Amino acid sequence: MNSDNPTQSSQSPTTLITHMGDQIREFWKALRNTPEAFRLVWSASRSAALVEFGLTPVAAILPAAQAWAGKLIVDAIVYATEQGMEAAAGLGYVMPYLILELGLILLGSLASQVRSLFDRILQSQLTNHVNTLIIRKAISLDLQFFEDPVFYDTLQNARRQADVRALSIVNSTLQMAQQVITLVSLIVLLFRFSPWLAVIVFLSSIPAFLSQSQYAERAFRALTHRAPESRLLNYLEMLLTGNDTIKEIKLFGLGGPLLERYQALFTRFYLEDRAIAERRTIAGLGWGMLSNLVYYASYAWIVLRTVAGGITLGDMTMFLTIFRQSQSSVQSLLDSLNRLYESNLFLDNLLTYLELQPALVAPDNGLTAPAPIRHGIEFRNVSFRYPGSDVDVLRDINLHIRPGERIALVGLNGAGKTTLIKLLTRLYDPTNGQVLLDGVDLREYDLTSLHQRFGVIFQDFVRYQFTVQENIGFGQVDALDDLARIRDAADRGGAGPVIENMPQGYDTMLGRRWEKGHELSGGQWQKIALARAFMREAEVLVLDEPTSALDAEAEYEVFQRFGELIEGRTAVLISHRFSTVRMADRIAVLSAGRILELGNHAELIQLNGIYARLFNLQAEGYR
Repeated sequence: MNSDNPTQSSQSPTTLITHMGDQIREFWKALRNTPEAFRLVWSASRSAALVEFGLTPVAAILPAAQAWAGKLIVDAIVYATEQGMEAAAGLGYVMPYLILELGLILLGSLASQVRSLFDRILQSQLTNHVNTLIIRKAISLDLQFFEDPVFYDTLQNARRQADVRALSIVNSTLQMAQQVITLVSLIVLLFRFSPWLAVIVFLSSIPAFLSQSQYAERAFRALTHRAPESRLLNYLEMLLTGNDTIKEIKLFGLGGPLLERYQALFTRFYLEDRAIAERRTIAGLGWGMLSNLVYYASYAWIVLRTVAGGITLGDMTMFLTIFRQSQSSVQSLLDSLNRLYESNLFLDNLLTYLELQPALVAPDNGLTAPAPIRHGIEFRNVSFRYPGSDVDVLRDINLHIRPGERIALVGLNGAGKTTLIKLLTRLYDPTNGQVLLDGVDLREYDLTSLHQRFGVIFQDFVRYQFTVQENIGFGQVDALDDLARIRDAADRGGAGPVIENMPQGYDTMLGRRWEKGHELSGGQWQKIALARAFMREAEVLVLDEPTSALDAEAEYEVFQRFGELIEGRTAVLISHRFSTVRMADRIAVLSAGRILELGNHAELIQLNGIYARLFNLQAEGYR
C-alpha cells in the first residue's frame, strides 16, 4: 500500500496539468464560431457593421487621450499657481487644456451614442436574418425531421438567443480589440512610471476570469441538457392557455394538476439556475475583493511616490487615472473574452442546426413530373421503416394505380395507410423497393414539380388562421389572387354555402387567434380543407379521411358529386366509412403493413374476408 502512494502523489501534478490543458483547449475550441458570427452580422447589415467597426479604434484611444489631457490640466494649474498668475491669466493658461478635455469627452459621448443607435439597428436586422435562416432551413428539411423529438430539441436550442449571441460575439470581439488598443496606449504612458504595475493589474484579473468562464459553461450546459423538459414546460403552458384545449381542461378539472406539474418543473429549473448563480456570485465577489485590494495597494504606492517628490501632481493624477483605467480595461477585456466564450457555446447550437441536410435529395437535373400521367403509379416490392426504428411499417407492397382510377385504402389504425400516402407523395423514400410514376422512380423527378402533381388533404389538415381566400388559395399559392378559381374550388369542396353566410365572405378572418376572427365547426373547417385540395389542378388527388368531420348529409352531398369532382384524375382515398369507399374502382385492404385483399366492393364482399367482416360490422352498427 505504501509503495502506491508515491506513484499517486507523483501523478497528481501531471493529472492537474493535463486537466488544465484540456480546459484551455476546450476554451479555444469553443471560440471557433467567432468568424461565423461576423459573417452573420455582415450579412444582416453591412452599413451598421461598418459603423461599429469604424468607431472601435476611436473609442479605444480616448481613455489614454483623456488621461493625458487630465495631466496637462493639473500641471497647468500647478504651474499657474507657482508663477503667481492672476485668476484671469491662470484661467487663460489652463483653458486650452480644458477645451481639449471637453472635446475628447464630447467625442466619446458622440461615439457612444452612435454605436448604441447602430447596435439597436443591427440587433433588429440580425434577429430577422437569423430567424429567416432558421425558417428557411426548416422548410428545406424532410418530414422525418419533424416526426423526430430530437429534432425539436435541436430546433429549440438553435432558437434560444441565437441572434443575441451572434451580436454579442461581434460586440465582445470589438470590445476586446478596443480594450487591447486602450491597454497598449495606457501601458505606453504607464511604462515610464512602473512596468510592474501593468503586470500586477493583468495578473490580478485572471482568477476572476477563469472562475466566471467555468460558471458560464455550467449555465450553458444546464440550458442545453434540459431542452426536452423546456419543451414540456411550453407544452403545459399551451395546454393551460390554448383555445383548443381549455374546454376539456375545465370540464375534466385538469387545471390544478397540470399547473402543479408546470410549477414543479419550473421550480426545479429555478433551483438549478439559482445554485449556479449563487456560486458564480460568491466566486466573483471573492476574486473582485482581491482585485480591489491590489488596486488600492498600488494606489497607496503612487501617492507615496508623489509625497516623496518622485513625480509631479499632474503625473500622479495621470498615473492614478491610467492605473484605474488599465485595471478596468483588463477586467473588461477578460469579461469580453468570457462573454465571447459563452456566446460561442450558444451559437454552436444554431450552426449545428443550420448544418442539417435533408435526407430526400432531388437530382440536380431532375425530370419534370409528367402531366398527364399515362401509365400510372406503381409500388414495386416496397417496404418501409421509419428512421431510427427496426420495425417495418410496410412490407412487400405491390400495387399498380392506373391513370384515372379511384382506389381506396382501408384497414385498422396502424395498418400503414397514411405511411403509404407519404411514400406516394415522396415525403419519405422506401427503405426497400421502388415507387414509380409512369415507370420512373420518384427519386428521379424534380421534387417541386412532383409535389405539384398531387392535391392532398390529410387527416390532420391545417386550420390556417388567415382569411377564407387565403385558406383555400394556399392549395395553389401562385393563384392566390384568382378569386374565380377559389370560388370554384370552394363550391367543389362544399364550402360555398358556408362562406356565403360569413360576415365578410372570402375576406373573413378564420379562427380565434385574431380579433374578429370567425371560428368554424369541425365539419366547416374540413370543407375549407377540401376546397384547398380541389384548388390545385393536380393529376392525383389524395384524400386521407376527407369527410371524417362531416355529418352524414354533408358527406352524402360531397360524394354524390365525387365522381364529377375527380373526373380525369387519379384518386387515392383513405376512409373508415365503408359507405364512402365502396364507390372506389378498387379497394386495397391493409393489415400489419401488407395488402391482404384487393378488388372492388362486390368482389371483396364475395371473398368474405377482412373487408367483408369490417363492412358487415359497420353496417350492423347502422341498423
